[in-house]
Amino acid sequence: MAQQETFSSAPSLAKVFVKAAIAGKKSGGALPTSELVLTGHKVGREHLMDYQRLCGFGVDDVLPHTYPHILGFPLQAELMARKAFPLPLVGLVHVENTITVRRTVTVDDVLDIAVHAENLRDHPKGRQVDLVTEVSVDGESVWSGRSTYLARGKGNPDAERGVEAPAIPKGVAAAQWSLPGDLGRQYAAISGDVNPIHMHSLTARAMGFPAAIAHGMWTSARVLGALGRSVNGPSTSHVWFKKPVLLPGKVDFVIESDSARKRLVVAGLRSTRKPETEHLVLTLETPTH
Repeated sequence: MAQQETFSSAPSLAKVFVKAAIAGKKSGGALPTSELVLTGHKVGREHLMDYQRLCGFGVDDVLPHTYPHILGFPLQAELMARKAFPLPLVGLVHVENTITVRRTVTVDDVLDIAVHAENLRDHPKGRQVDLVTEVSVDGESVWSGRSTYLARGKGNPDAERGVEAPAIPKGVAAAQWSLPGDLGRQYAAISGDVNPIHMHSLTARAMGFPAAIAHGMWTSARVLGALGRSVNGPSTSHVWFKKPVLLPGKVDFVIESDSARKRLVVAGLRSTRKPETEHLVLTLETPTH
């Protein structure tokens, strides 16, 4: 039975990352049964517009497909930073994300956001866990997300890898985007995700990266934003994060629709300079009417 903890405001991600860094390594153990809940959250229009502009969504009162993720992420990080959580927050790799939008959500909706962890499992390259976020309005579930994280380490070669990503679309890019060196800091200012790997080349190098890297959820949001306003209504996305996007950099946006099932779109990001370097592949499915 889940133990519910209620928050009246979101935890500070800066404080959470400091706590996680101090905690150091963790190993083994079971997942905590806690469910962290942020109640009565009202979205600010200015914050929403800043997010929409940075991620390429149209500016209006509708919450973008990915926006509730940044509202739930502080609860995710708080749960993962605790001593009872068996994997270390620092060093976790976000490898997959799925989102289901059940109805259009707007700034007029008052949101309850609940987060819990489940499905701790072996992986060929370490261990994986899912952080599940549910958003409800007046008791109605309107949005859900599942973030899959990998803790690299001694893995189990016989463990299942999960759903295999589709092939990234080939051919001529639909668009090319030049990403500035401070993109990580821009997104952190909106999302609160101040993980050092995104903030500056110096802090990224200290954690084993050659340069600062773009937030995975910014890259997926930017792809979805390029697909048009319909993504913000009922739909389901699944993104597989492959190679990180180094900043500054230039990426190709590629896309194809399944002619047999027009409601399914496959899109991706690849390096402009090295097209064989694939950053992400994403599917978007919309319901038939």
